[in-house]
Amino acid sequence: MSETLELAQQLIQRPSVTPLDEGCQELIAKRLTAIGFSVETLQFEDVTNLWATLGSSGPLFVFAGHTDVVPTGPQNNWQYPPFSATVADGFLHGRGAADMKGSIAAMVTAVERFLPAAKLNARIGFLITSDEEGSAINGTQRVIKELGIRNIKIDYCLVGEPSSSERLGDTVKIGRRGSLGATLVVNGIQGHVAYPQLAINPIHKVLPVLAHLTDITWDEGNASFPATSFQISNINAGTGATNVIPGQIEVVFNFRFSTELDADTIKSRVTMLLDEAELNYQLDWKLWGNPFLTDAGKLVEAVSESIQQHCGYDTERSTAGGTSDGRFIAPTGAEVVELGPCNATIHQVDEKITVAELDKLSDVYQSVLQALAS
Repeated sequence: MSETLELAQQLIQRPSVTPLDEGCQELIAKRLTAIGFSVETLQFEDVTNLWATLGSSGPLFVFAGHTDVVPTGPQNNWQYPPFSATVADGFLHGRGAADMKGSIAAMVTAVERFLPAAKLNARIGFLITSDEEGSAINGTQRVIKELGIRNIKIDYCLVGEPSSSERLGDTVKIGRRGSLGATLVVNGIQGHVAYPQLAINPIHKVLPVLAHLTDITWDEGNASFPATSFQISNINAGTGATNVIPGQIEVVFNFRFSTELDADTIKSRVTMLLDEAELNYQLDWKLWGNPFLTDAGKLVEAVSESIQQHCGYDTERSTAGGTSDGRFIAPTGAEVVELGPCNATIHQVDEKITVAELDKLSDVYQSVLQALAS
């Protein structure tokens, strides 16, 4: 059994459902301390964060990731118990295998192999949180604020999110779209369906606006980003009775937006449409993250070359998918790339990763270190 596989199993066996860490970071800290890292725990409310550094000069290269995982759902639906870290048929099974305890194990063992023969010309860091799958308020976002207070600047950040599609390294993320969510409440007047003249149906009032929002072409995207998309995720109205006009409707929607737009522009256009419809409404916005892009630089090149070296093919540079903690790191000026295992089973029942892919990922990480830190 490889060191990477063994460590990944030990991490998966800790049921760290967000925002719990369940001792994962303590295990990581012991491994990093043993090879010379200075390690500290940054506890913000119920979230545990690990910040570890090695070296005193040169650019700062950071591995970033999270030890928290999403809930398993009914465990009897799994082929193997989700926290058993079972190895079978060439796969490591378990919640977090791909997202992203496998990546963390690969990062740690890559550094363990790299350091003995290395002549460092850079600093190496680890930023690990237990709050990526949850609210993401007291995790990486808070750590980055703390590093700013200390005047610590990250130059290169490799995030271990599962970026690959069909085989390891076929895709890396060099950026992410922005995410802007909103909860819209439209007020009417409740009444009997037989007497609509005595009521105001907020569903009827808001539906034309929602239809218009779905038809708008917000932008065409660009060479790095797909076009901005608008999606309604929840609509709730009514008392449950068929003969009652509701007095209120709640609509939850989200924009995934490219660098062609900004959050303030989107908010302004939506508000204008609602006002033009003369609705009685309240609108609560939540900016989950702005778009970011690392389209060129030393980190992108090092990652691409390492994948070619160990996997034998070129990688695709993508900005598709959801948000990641890279959205908190990129605004500091750091080059950010996400590289991890295949994402086909993340957040699903029977999450898994191939053992061969896990070991190769550690080799890829090590070569990136060699390119940037020695």
